[in-house]
Amino acid sequence: MKTWYALGTYRTSRGPRPALVMNEQCYDLAAICEAMAVDCATETALASVDRIIAGWDTLGIVVDTLAAQTEKAAVQGDIVGASVGSIKFLAPFAPYRIFGAASNYVEHAAEMQTKLAAKADSTPFIFLKSQSSVIGPDEPIILPPESKQVDWEVELGVVIGKIGRRIPVDQALSHIAGYVVVNDVSARDLTRRTDFPFSHDWFRGKSFESFTPVGPWFVPRDCVSDPHSLSLQLSVNGVMMQDGNSHDMIFNGFEQIAYLSRLVELRPGDLLATGTPAGVGMGRGIFLKPGDEVIARIGEIGEIRNPVVATAD
Repeated sequence: MKTWYALGTYRTSRGPRPALVMNEQCYDLAAICEAMAVDCATETALASVDRIIAGWDTLGIVVDTLAAQTEKAAVQGDIVGASVGSIKFLAPFAPYRIFGAASNYVEHAAEMQTKLAAKADSTPFIFLKSQSSVIGPDEPIILPPESKQVDWEVELGVVIGKIGRRIPVDQALSHIAGYVVVNDVSARDLTRRTDFPFSHDWFRGKSFESFTPVGPWFVPRDCVSDPHSLSLQLSVNGVMMQDGNSHDMIFNGFEQIAYLSRLVELRPGDLLATGTPAGVGMGRGIFLKPGDEVIARIGEIGEIRNPVVATAD
């Protein structure tokens, strides 16, 4: 595994800018390109994290090289970063599509009173979330007046970096660009319906604006030792609610990619939220309220913190 680094998007007076994050320091990517005498065409391609992910199949190697050069230059004092804690990070990128995996941990299914078929007799259950639901670190989760049961779900977010259709499980890793932390916020009283002969409405319950905190940055695939052996934790007001591990997925990320790519052509920038472990509010009978603070964290990736507010509508 290479030296850990991440790509973030941070706020400046000139607008959002991409940054390289490593060793608790944040380095402006444009400044790195200038210091390393990167050609104009490459610098343009690296102008945002969205562009980098869109071209990850070729740009990933370029960014790896810049990260290694930056680490060396920082040690020598040739380039200076800013403390990560002093930076206002935004959502690292704008997903092309957001796919969510439902009931993908046995204990979470149990707490939701969801009866699952044996894995051999089933396939992943995937739903879509709206792109407008994405927010970044420290942005507020807004409680809509339509719901009284807004809940939390920490999830490993898998970011696609190479186009693919009908991808075999053993080739899925090569289509992954990297990973993010996702909080799949859910209005539990809106995901279930009785007015139609269909019991669930995942889109309705999960697509309000601010219902998909993503961040704190994008961590490249090769900077994570094993995506299926990562701790997933979520706390509300400092109280640990979820404490699981990605190795407990029913369908792992590779299997989800293989399944999804049979249905649609996966494209760079697609984000797959791979499911949540047990410990959600629904199973405890408690839900988010104004003034709460939610922190979702995943080992080897980072943590995303979001306050909870009531809608201003």
